[in-house]
Amino acid sequence: MADRSLRGMRLGSQSLQSEEGVTFSPRQKKTYRSENGSTFEVVFAADAEVPDTWESPRSGQEGRLVDDNGALVEQDEVETKTPRTHWDMLLERRTRAELEELLEERLQYLRSRRGEHKIGA
Repeated sequence: MADRSLRGMRLGSQSLQSEEGVTFSPRQKKTYRSENGSTFEVVFAADAEVPDTWESPRSGQEGRLVDDNGALVEQDEVETKTPRTHWDMLLERRTRAELEELLEERLQYLRSRRGEHKIGA
């Protein structure tokens, strides 16, 4: 029995499914051009919002969207707000003098808990 092999279909190498009766969703093909001049195509769904830039799958460089005439699409300038730090938000609520006073109070409290605060020093 060990010297017999399975006959018929090659297991795992061929699919039994077919594309018969399958309707694919509408698609659109967009072209991108990288800085070195190479172009590549990316397929999107027809109703997808197409980004202005895309990373090339071959070179890894960023490519810009090319319109139907072969010209690069103008990128929208997005206004970015500078992120506020914790210090900026703190200064919106208190003055620097108030912060120094709170710091000194807190340091005195911590020193008294450790026993390092000495009278007359």
